[in-house]
Amino acid sequence: PVELTRCMASYLRAAVRRDKRDESLEDWVTNRFGRRLYELFFKSYNEKVWGVPASEIRAEWAAQRIKGLSFFSAAKAAFFGNEGNKVKSLISEFNYPRYGPGQMWDAMTVAIGNEGGVVRTGAHVERIELAGGRVVEVEADGTSYALPDAVISSLPLRELVAMASPPPPAEVVEAASGLRYRDFLTVALVVDGEDLFPDNWIYIHEPDVRVGRIQNYRSWSPWMVPDPAKACVGLEYFCFAGDDLWTMSDDDLVDLAASELDRLGLAAKAQVERGF
Repeated sequence: PVELTRCMASYLRAAVRRDKRDESLEDWVTNRFGRRLYELFFKSYNEKVWGVPASEIRAEWAAQRIKGLSFFSAAKAAFFGNEGNKVKSLISEFNYPRYGPGQMWDAMTVAIGNEGGVVRTGAHVERIELAGGRVVEVEADGTSYALPDAVISSLPLRELVAMASPPPPAEVVEAASGLRYRDFLTVALVVDGEDLFPDNWIYIHEPDVRVGRIQNYRSWSPWMVPDPAKACVGLEYFCFAGDDLWTMSDDDLVDLAASELDRLGLAAKAQVERGF
């Protein structure tokens, strides 16, 4: 009751304020939900994900990412449901492949093969030739492939710009080389006993642990965890390439994840049988 009163008072204070400026994620959320709800549910999680203070994340990003979500829409959904999935952040149902997202790419590969196409995996792209603003050739592992129709690239922009031929203008190269990427790793733990929670995943706002989100794989699809006597969860960590998390050994990562699961009160460390 005390915390609920604090949150409500904080929200009402934000609602009547007139000097509102939306320059950062911190501003955007505080202006719409109040300082206390921002500190509880937005600040620490977003700082775990992006590795920078929430005051340095632009408000435009928050407006796009938390689109349609407000204090009253969240409260209404809690009591009456999110009818018609009007608030995207609160969607409760969606289709999911039985054995995970990899099935989509397996199906795509078969479909391409049926059309006479070839999927080359493990090919290292080294050069992308441009002419008239379009890609005309891709070189991979020393072999050039003429591509008269179209190219869809999922390469990181920094690497894509670096391998373009002829090179883009100097200011484009400089901007691309300055991009910094946030990295991501998952520690999967096999736990003795029932599922730890019924949700697909839960967001961890607690600042005293490094895990940002925990997935329950059986809630995505029961076929992904075939042993009914075991639970399997994935603890998601956000990091930068080369930092202490990124360079930590697999055994130490599993130990960290099991310890944090225990610290959060979701499962005793002794229940964790193994991890990956």
